[in-house]
Amino acid sequence: MAARAQSTTPVRKVPIHLQSAQNRLLIKNGKVVNGDGIQDADVYIEEGIIKQVGNNLIVPGGSRLIDARGKYVIPGGIDTHTHLQLPFMGTTTADDFYTGTRAALAGGTTTIIDFVIPSKGQSLIEAYKQWRERADEKVACDYALHVAVTWWSPEVQQEMEELCRDHGINSFKMFMAYKDLWQLDDTELFEAFERCKQLGAVAQVHAENGDIIKENCKKLLAAGVTGPEGHEMSRPEEVEAEAVNRACVLANQVNCPLYIVKMTGAGSARLLADKRGQGLIVYGEVTAAALATAAQCDMGSWSHGAAYLTSPPLRPDPETPQILMDLLSSDDLQLTGTDHCTFSSAQKEMGKGDFTKIPNGVNGVEERMSLIWEKGVVSGKMDPTRFVAVTSMNAAKIFNMYPKKGCIAVGSDADIVIWDPKLEHTISAATHHSAVDFNIFEGITCRGGPEYVIANGRVTVDEGQVKAVQGYGSFIPTSPFAPFVYEAVTEREKVHQLIKVEREGRIVAVRNTMVPVVPQATSNGEALELNLSSVNGGEEVVAAADHHFASHQHFTRPPTSSGGRNMQDTTFSLSSEYPNPADESDNKRSTIRVKAPPGAILPACGSRSNTR
Repeated sequence: MAARAQSTTPVRKVPIHLQSAQNRLLIKNGKVVNGDGIQDADVYIEEGIIKQVGNNLIVPGGSRLIDARGKYVIPGGIDTHTHLQLPFMGTTTADDFYTGTRAALAGGTTTIIDFVIPSKGQSLIEAYKQWRERADEKVACDYALHVAVTWWSPEVQQEMEELCRDHGINSFKMFMAYKDLWQLDDTELFEAFERCKQLGAVAQVHAENGDIIKENCKKLLAAGVTGPEGHEMSRPEEVEAEAVNRACVLANQVNCPLYIVKMTGAGSARLLADKRGQGLIVYGEVTAAALATAAQCDMGSWSHGAAYLTSPPLRPDPETPQILMDLLSSDDLQLTGTDHCTFSSAQKEMGKGDFTKIPNGVNGVEERMSLIWEKGVVSGKMDPTRFVAVTSMNAAKIFNMYPKKGCIAVGSDADIVIWDPKLEHTISAATHHSAVDFNIFEGITCRGGPEYVIANGRVTVDEGQVKAVQGYGSFIPTSPFAPFVYEAVTEREKVHQLIKVEREGRIVAVRNTMVPVVPQATSNGEALELNLSSVNGGEEVVAAADHHFASHQHFTRPPTSSGGRNMQDTTFSLSSEYPNPADESDNKRSTIRVKAPPGAILPACGSRSNTR
């Protein structure tokens, strides 16, 4: 990454009359990469919009030329999961909406999606307005918002509709963890999923079993486990996997599209892959930290362990990042975020003596793109098109920003990164652009990074130098019923329709269902009902329908495709049309003969029966 600027004073928004030199850009000789392919093409940008993509373009004079020879021209990244300027656990995150988005641009991310998190009992609309006020004057790149549902009531349901209709929100996050703070119970989750489906929204969940976590924390503290190692011990991988499964089951009952945020466990990720294989509409997000840092999560030092503390926790198994990258490469996981939620070393020390009081959160908004390139593309697990899909395109489609975001095409926003696959850099807190004083990826060397970053047509990283402008970004409304998501919902509903079984005949109550109505064949072949009143102490037995068993006695299934007899057919009959020759000597007996199939219940009649 580029070196940190000497001054931390934010650059103010550039007046319109001073922006003319950057209004027209021509990117030549690069390889344009979208999620569905690569082409050698030039890209012309004007007034923040991509106007032309192709070869031998005719463009106005005075356009700035950027030579991308030997480099990839990719869509700007979309980080689906950030927490900037968030009040949490008695403090506020180190990065505000300016420093956080400045760091995002430095790493090649041109759009973030942050979370509105109302206090329990707070109006969702009120909280949404608070987040807009915090962000609008500070963001250096575009942003959208998810809204968390931290409590449940008819008022919340109404406000969800208003947010979708009037305020550009199409996703709601529910917590299965943080008991007594934000956690919803199963009934509330079910109703929230049902409401999201009605509104055309995407239901998101933080998937951990909060009830188990609360009890585990009590046991650990009572046993004297107070350090950061207690965090992962209190919420082992099975606690995440159980919640993922439960969320999938609940959402599936109402065919609600589900999005599992920041997955960290290999088992839970495989479970999600299985659910997708069963046809459920569910998407999995994995963080940069989970893909890159398990081996570095050393708990030998309190401050080191606290630095890596996030929820769900990073898993200690060093194989987990590779497993998650494999699943991401194969589309068993669909996209990447960061859960960028930074707290300084001093803030982390609020939890000394009680791991439950350590502020949860790690960095990643600046490092995500380079880490995924290094761990995914350089390692050979994915190609550049898949890299684009998991860093921008899939996010844009799921949250209904595509093709405005997430692709390089005529009419799309000019959010573009010139990616140099040969650019090598080592991640360090000394050079990053975040406001936090440490970096959990310290010392990792990445091969590949942004040389130029263009946001809304403006060059914000120029040959590695960050030129972020405070307030330059805009809020991006996201409409409900994203086609990528809800076309799949519609198709699934066609396949899984609820079908009522229509039954013919007069339905009459039967007092004793254990006693069948047995037809008796007469000499002319007509079937008559046998009155079994003598059975069961003279209690009257009534036929369940006009077309009793005898009406099925000649039913034959059609031949098989090869012309043979269907092996499901049976020669069993209740009529005398097919007599048993062995019984001819007894055919004058005034008795009833019943041939019963295996497992049938025979009437205990007082009259003589000749069954065999």
